[in-house]
Amino acid sequence: MAQIYKRRDANGDSYGGPAYYIETALKSRAVGVLFAVALILTYAGGFNMLAAFNLQSTFAVYDFYNPSVTPWIIGAILAVITAWCILGGGRRIIRVTSALVPFMGVIYVIVAIIMMVINAGNLPTIFGRIFRDAFDFQAIFAGVAGSSMMYGIKRGLYSNEAGVGSAPNAAAAADVSHPAKQGLVQMLSVFLDTLIICSATAFMSLSSGIEPLAEYAGAPYVQMSLSTVFGNFGPIFITVAMVLFAFTTLLGNLYYVDNNLAFINKKVPSKSFMTGFRILASFVIFIGAGLSMGLAWDIADVLMAIMCLINIPVIIILGNVAINSLRDYEEQIRAGKNPVFKGASIGLDESHLEYWK
Repeated sequence: MAQIYKRRDANGDSYGGPAYYIETALKSRAVGVLFAVALILTYAGGFNMLAAFNLQSTFAVYDFYNPSVTPWIIGAILAVITAWCILGGGRRIIRVTSALVPFMGVIYVIVAIIMMVINAGNLPTIFGRIFRDAFDFQAIFAGVAGSSMMYGIKRGLYSNEAGVGSAPNAAAAADVSHPAKQGLVQMLSVFLDTLIICSATAFMSLSSGIEPLAEYAGAPYVQMSLSTVFGNFGPIFITVAMVLFAFTTLLGNLYYVDNNLAFINKKVPSKSFMTGFRILASFVIFIGAGLSMGLAWDIADVLMAIMCLINIPVIIILGNVAINSLRDYEEQIRAGKNPVFKGASIGLDESHLEYWK
């Protein structure tokens, strides 16, 4: 949808996202603005606060960690580095971290596999536990909000954001000859994020034999699990991985925010406004590092839910456009062509398709 209804800037590059396809396809700028505001609050606020909290929580296993002081120190350092990067400096830091993240992701999976191989005897018990909790219908119907199924839905949204409406902001910027090409790439990202990375975390943690008690909640549980095989290297590895993952997440989130600020303003806001907003966004990161775990997750949950409640009905309403686009792509593939998109071929008025005219 973001690809079909994306727009072209002065340099010939593309941009777009849910706010844009809501405005164009549904002819409702008000709903588009509402979604854009929800995204800004979620990503500059809830998600960035949560990322900051999760990053600093990886230091909780070290002797120097003081829960009253250390989170604020780490939050301040993270906020300053983020501000430096988004205000125009720190480009080398951005390049280095962005280049390292894919390699760290591969290493992360390898470490998980090593954990599972060493603790292979525990795998049958792990599978049994996962399925027992996932299909505990008594827990589901007695209290849906606290069931494993509901937690799976909520945390699954964090891992891949499918349906939330964030990734389309980046997907719209991709240079492809047909929207379905980028749609298929986005589907692959859901598989990698959730079924590979998240499953790796679950299996390497549960295979360690350490019970996931409340006092170990979050990153410390994963760090303690790795330490059973890798000793002191385990907690350090998770800290380094989280620093890279969380930092690039913070910057990516603010890219989504910039895109939606431009939508609301109908153009890129003034330099002075953007400078002030980015300083505020960096301060929010500092605040997030010092929040309690429950509050950090609850704020992000509520804000993300607002985005879903707007975006998911919209993509259901416009679903036929996406399905027709996929069919057009498949027909061209079967004909041996490199698929090229034309709005008229799926019944769209090309006067409304700014990029694909």
